[in-house]
Amino acid sequence: MSSGLCRTAQADELFVEGAAQNRAKALCTGCPVQASCLAYALDHRVEHGVWGGMTERERRGLLKRRPTVRSWARLLDTARRQSGEDDAVAAPRTA
Repeated sequence: MSSGLCRTAQADELFVEGAAQNRAKALCTGCPVQASCLAYALDHRVEHGVWGGMTERERRGLLKRRPTVRSWARLLDTARRQSGEDDAVAAPRTA
């Protein structure tokens, strides 16, 4: 992901184990491509590293809980659009 916040990080900072994963996940906070990065890792069953703010263990758990999802990219994009629509509808207007 060329516009990801992690693009300047060293690979060994993202492919870590244990407590170091929390530092790697922190790089994803506020990243403009976090959802698409996560979707890529889920759709391609990437087994190593932190992708989209989730560790490999977290992604495996999500895949196990949602085995019928065929396209994580589509699912996350739909959720993002619906969330944005809901926010726009729920936001109070000011005069």
